[in-house]
Amino acid sequence: MISRTTLKHSLAAALISTASLFAASPSFADADLKQVPAGTYSVDPSHAYINFQYNHLGLSNPTLSFDDFTVDMNLDTENPAKTTVAVEIKADSLVTGSAIWTDHISGKKWFDFANYPTMKFTSTEVTGSGSSFKMTGDLTVKDVTKPVTLDVTINAAMNHPMNKKPVVGISAKGTLLRSDWGLGANAPYVSDEIKLSIEAEMFKK
Repeated sequence: MISRTTLKHSLAAALISTASLFAASPSFADADLKQVPAGTYSVDPSHAYINFQYNHLGLSNPTLSFDDFTVDMNLDTENPAKTTVAVEIKADSLVTGSAIWTDHISGKKWFDFANYPTMKFTSTEVTGSGSSFKMTGDLTVKDVTKPVTLDVTINAAMNHPMNKKPVVGISAKGTLLRSDWGLGANAPYVSDEIKLSIEAEMFKK
């Protein structure tokens, strides 16, 4: 039987070994944009997510997402305020988790996929510094264009440890009123306010 003293020494050794391993590992928290070159970046589709959430009758907060989209960024590392971003989303790539709900939300009352197959966002202004920015842009849904402001966090900027290419990790959040784009059906039972969240890993072209 292992004594308590031996067990304590074994646990201590394991903790020290684990701590050493983490200390030796590369840091992925460097959000300095100057760690990567300026230029055109495009999204890695296998590490990108566009989600939105609403409240349903006060009972739940469903989260839906889009599965087919592009994000292109023209990054200015010396003056991030000059950075521009363009997003294009295929409306019928909406993932709802329910075939019945997908069929319902694709109709004219909601997204009307048949007549409005794409949605677009084009940035118009970037403010902020360091790793925190606000990005304002024009969001077009069902041929209606309205401004949206997103809180953007630069998670990291580095040479990717696997493929060695420059990459920037971005998180963005914002709120909007769906009725501004002709999607206000069933409010207020289904909340008019939508929470939008975006996660994207952008690689230099």
